[in-house]
Amino acid sequence: MALRPVQVNIKALDPSAVGRFWAQALGWTAHSPGVTTYVAPGPGPLPGSAADPLPGSAADPEPRSEPGDTLVWPDPVAVGIDVVPVPEPKSPTKNRVHLDLATTSPAHQAELTARLEALGATPVHVGQGAVPWTVLADPEGNEFCVLEPREVYRDTGPIAAIVVDCADPRAMARFWDAALEWTLHEVSDDYARFRSAQGVGPYVEFIRTPDVKTVPDRVHLDLLPHAGDDKEAEVSRLRALGATDLDLGQGSVPWTCLADSEGHEFCVLALH
Repeated sequence: MALRPVQVNIKALDPSAVGRFWAQALGWTAHSPGVTTYVAPGPGPLPGSAADPLPGSAADPEPRSEPGDTLVWPDPVAVGIDVVPVPEPKSPTKNRVHLDLATTSPAHQAELTARLEALGATPVHVGQGAVPWTVLADPEGNEFCVLEPREVYRDTGPIAAIVVDCADPRAMARFWDAALEWTLHEVSDDYARFRSAQGVGPYVEFIRTPDVKTVPDRVHLDLLPHAGDDKEAEVSRLRALGATDLDLGQGSVPWTCLADSEGHEFCVLALH
């Protein structure tokens, strides 16, 4: 029994626009079968995600094959992005989860930064000072970084890392090492770094910051069991590790909303 991070969930007032931005930013495809927009190299959303309406439902009136049939997880280059609609704009508070984008050279970093700004990204200051990376925000203000070339990220694909601010990286490492099938590569007082057991795709990193969580996460991870695993058993296992249930007004949905020991929201999806 194990879980895998398979997509980053981003809340947005206009999921189509934010999805298009991220598809163009990453060189991927935006797919909108229902109310959400899914962004990945593959042709469709992950089965069981919010972007995958049930066949024959009001959001999907036409008979069709299951989307995502051609996707293989973990994909060598992708943890997808699922952009979901919400009525509230992003708060001025910096997101505690953000994406770091990889580059291969200083020229690539400069070119990518310029291209992202042309797509609607804006420079932002989050107290970073003089650093070699560039901090931007997407069209709805979600912060992300365009990194300078780093050897550790040379084979991750366009997303180098999904970064989570936290108070105690060692505690986060203990919880997430037990929660995920991913491999814990490094841990210290300042950060913890995970990557898929297959050594592909982006890292998930927990970075020590002085900030405290004050608002719900605008960005969070979605996890998926393996085919044949019992989703409810996985959820029970996470609760035993210290995860808590969240009521975000989601109603009756096939996924389960939880929070880790520092309150970071995440969802466990269900394959159907």
